[in-house]
Amino acid sequence: MRIPIGDYAAGAELANALVSTSPTVRGAEALADVDALAELLAGHWTPEEADIFPVQLLRREVRGIVETENAEQAAAGAAVLLRRAGQAPVLRRDASGQWQWFVPTDPDASLADELAAVIAVAISGVVRALGHERFRECAAPGCRGVFIDASRAGRRRYCMPERCGNRLNVANHRARRREAVR
Repeated sequence: MRIPIGDYAAGAELANALVSTSPTVRGAEALADVDALAELLAGHWTPEEADIFPVQLLRREVRGIVETENAEQAAAGAAVLLRRAGQAPVLRRDASGQWQWFVPTDPDASLADELAAVIAVAISGVVRALGHERFRECAAPGCRGVFIDASRAGRRRYCMPERCGNRLNVANHRARRREAVR
């Protein structure tokens, strides 16, 4: 696999999706079987049952990096992840003929190690291009989720906007309705 260095947003979303499968965030294990892992990977990889536990361990490592206190710690964590399967960056032409930097992975790398390399490149890209302040805790009350905000505007507030953000919006709406009735 060749991981483009400049395309960190997709890798950051993969990191967010992986971290949000945690029982810490969801209350129960959302990555319990090979079908759940296949859904998370959305056809990019074909997982096997033996891949689940190593990916669950990777999830803990990624969460630890997202929770770091500064950019230096995040960059060091990304370097550790990258060493699992990544090789030295190479300059090659992409499909359109443009020169691009890529991080190749070892041909015999495990699924967890390839995911680690993709996420490491994304973390490094976010630290470099957007800054460590894009590593955040979820703003929803009671949620223990963390995420990387790789959005253009940088205003993301929730680890899972469709879940945490919606839950908070519904609660606010109900509170306004109760106030209007009084």
